Amino acid sequence: MSSVYIKRAQVPDLTTIMKIISQAQAMLKEDGSPQWQNGYPDTDTIKHDILAQQCWLLIVDGKIAGTATLIVADDPNYHDITNGHWKNNTDPYATIHRIAINPDYAGQHLGKIFVSNLISYSYQNGIRNFRIDTHQLNKRMQALAKSSGYVHRGKIYVDEPAINHEDNARLAFELNL
Repeated sequence: MSSVYIKRAQVPDLTTIMKIISQAQAMLKEDGSPQWQNGYPDTDTIKHDILAQQCWLLIVDGKIAGTATLIVADDPNYHDITNGHWKNNTDPYATIHRIAINPDYAGQHLGKIFVSNLISYSYQNGIRNFRIDTHQLNKRMQALAKSSGYVHRGKIYVDEPAINHEDNARLAFELNL
């Protein structure tokens, strides 16, 4: 069994993180998804996440296998939800954004381990509610959310660079513990 754990990213990790993000962008493009196809997330976004101590790494046998941003704060993108509603709209929640696994580690279910570790970390710090969103064409992320216990709650729109408004539509998921 491999040694698998999470840790906060540091600025020197930025090059490796951006390589993983670039690989994820290519996979999304291959799937026909407009998600992450207009320069987002860029180096400045990830560096901001790192400096805010919100960027996490999945480490497998001492190597960076994945990256994600964990934010415990109200997300303005989640204020307006259509075709459903949040189950808990009053308590604090943690949101997992910008998650990507290095394709060299594909098929090992590391995304689920990563999400589980981020949830456990947040739970230990008093958070009981979690949110995540993804484009309707991102079937991998939808499967990861559902297999991690998240429930589809409706549709939101994110504020990211896009060609048209519907490219910013996201399926919204919530987990309440």
